[in-house]
Amino acid sequence: MQSSTTPQALPPGQLAAGKTEVLWLGQASVRITTPGGKVIMIDPWLTSNPKTPASFKQLPALGKIDLILVTHGHFDHFADAPALARMHRAPMYGPAGMSQTVSTLGILPAELAPHFGKGGTIAPFGPAGPRITAVRAEHSSELAYKNPATGKEEVHVGGEPVSFIVEMENGFKIWHMGDTAVFGDMRMIGEMYKPDVVLIPIGGHFVMNPADAAMAVRDLIKPRFAIPIHFGTTPQLAGTPAQFDAALGNTGPRMLLLEPGQKFDF
Repeated sequence: MQSSTTPQALPPGQLAAGKTEVLWLGQASVRITTPGGKVIMIDPWLTSNPKTPASFKQLPALGKIDLILVTHGHFDHFADAPALARMHRAPMYGPAGMSQTVSTLGILPAELAPHFGKGGTIAPFGPAGPRITAVRAEHSSELAYKNPATGKEEVHVGGEPVSFIVEMENGFKIWHMGDTAVFGDMRMIGEMYKPDVVLIPIGGHFVMNPADAAMAVRDLIKPRFAIPIHFGTTPQLAGTPAQFDAALGNTGPRMLLLEPGQKFDF
């Protein structure tokens, strides 16, 4: 199911012309279409993701992809990224250590796995296009790999996990947090980049639970909108949007709830 909704709380005329589309496909998989028409796929786990709608399990259904961002090396964020990179000849940016492993193992050629690190900002489409900054995430980033020569599963260095501040051509900002626990520098990142929307994991066990996530956006980051992600895919990810919304209370940012395959326009 696809739907498109414009959040009514967004003040009209505050940003330059053009909309940003955010399509959620389950877990942390998000497709962003910028006001200038660039398509950015973040953490693509689709073909084997139980929450991804059947209509998007075939990768060509995503349409054109101009850029791929991967927050860390875990399968549920990395799985379909190499295939999409090859399909569209689109660079896959991620933690520098992960990109080094990907190119060294021959998963992707070096030109499709460029290096990028926390604190770095890229403008992959030129100075007038969207800008992406890698910032901290509190997690891990092992990269599992089945060696085609031996048939054995291996675990390789995945670099340090990151999250991404994506600034659109008109200045609208989205913070895709990947997988993370709460950390105090969320306040500093919020003050530095002032994200309008935060895509925040709420499932617990491997990431923040709903109460921790609510505290992070309400007290530390203070965006206008918060979209919960990374919940309900496995039994361990038991946190729910209802718990997140209740923990936010009436003083936090507005929660926007998406079902997999649905999208918001900003």
